[in-house]
Amino acid sequence: MRQAETLNPPAKARLGKLDALRGIALIAMATYHTAWDFEFFGYLEPGTTGQGVWKLYARIIASTFLALVGFSIVLAHGRQIRWRAFGIRLAQIIVAALAITLVTAYITPDNFVFFGILHQIAAASVLGLLFLRLPALIVAIAAAAVIAAPHYLISSFFDPPIFWWLGLSEILIRSNDYVPIFPWFGAVLAGMTVAKIMQHFNALKLLAGNVAPAWLDRLLRFIGQHSLAFYLIHQPILISCVFLISQLFPPAVATPQEVFGKACIQSCQNDNDKVFCQKFCNCVIGQTETQGIFDDVFAGRRDQSDPQMQEIAGICTQQNLPQ
Repeated sequence: MRQAETLNPPAKARLGKLDALRGIALIAMATYHTAWDFEFFGYLEPGTTGQGVWKLYARIIASTFLALVGFSIVLAHGRQIRWRAFGIRLAQIIVAALAITLVTAYITPDNFVFFGILHQIAAASVLGLLFLRLPALIVAIAAAAVIAAPHYLISSFFDPPIFWWLGLSEILIRSNDYVPIFPWFGAVLAGMTVAKIMQHFNALKLLAGNVAPAWLDRLLRFIGQHSLAFYLIHQPILISCVFLISQLFPPAVATPQEVFGKACIQSCQNDNDKVFCQKFCNCVIGQTETQGIFDDVFAGRRDQSDPQMQEIAGICTQQNLPQ
């Protein structure tokens, strides 16, 4: 995620507030990863960081990074593509992306990162060059088209793994960091659009200068100017810290009854209201414990087709139906 070092203008042309914005985005990313690490070690409910406000937060962060990539493409290569610098920085991102893939494939093989944010930045850095000479309006239209594409172009044709990087598959792709071309390249194009408009109106000067206070400006700019290093280092440090916490203060382990109850309520709510489902599932747990079959039910040795379970379901339904 090295927008600052990958696609920025020479140091003498740096825009201080742009680096600070990049630093803010990186710190935001670290806070999200901290929550993800706590979930991974069992301090938060499974799926917490993949839904609701946390999911929105993650998407805002990713969109910001990719928009900054597009912005930086225009700043660095709008007049002339600096091929040597471009090639060196692109190679660095590709190597880092491959390292992420290899490490995650070893640690979490079922959800490894095969096309995450770094992979997207590498691809977008190349694809973005195709839009450098186009008017801002055309780039903006392309951005909207790329963002909208998954709503109209998803097809089973793209289900084979060779197409997963596009983001147009009908099947659910499992990965801890999945940032495919569609719709995420649209954020890069949006950043290019903004940069072109600001150049046209001579508004880039708004990003010059520092933010206050001075110590915060120095911190944010330092992080923003070393974004790839920050990206690669921060997560191992964070996950090591959470691991240490887990050894000193282990997370509470849910009882089998709590696990079964949550799964029961979730399934029940597909067709019933929450209040009924809570009472129904508590009743099922109580009945199965009274009859001495809860362990078999929890282990999957008895299911809904079991006559005894059907009888319990009927009893609990009758007891908790609205009067």
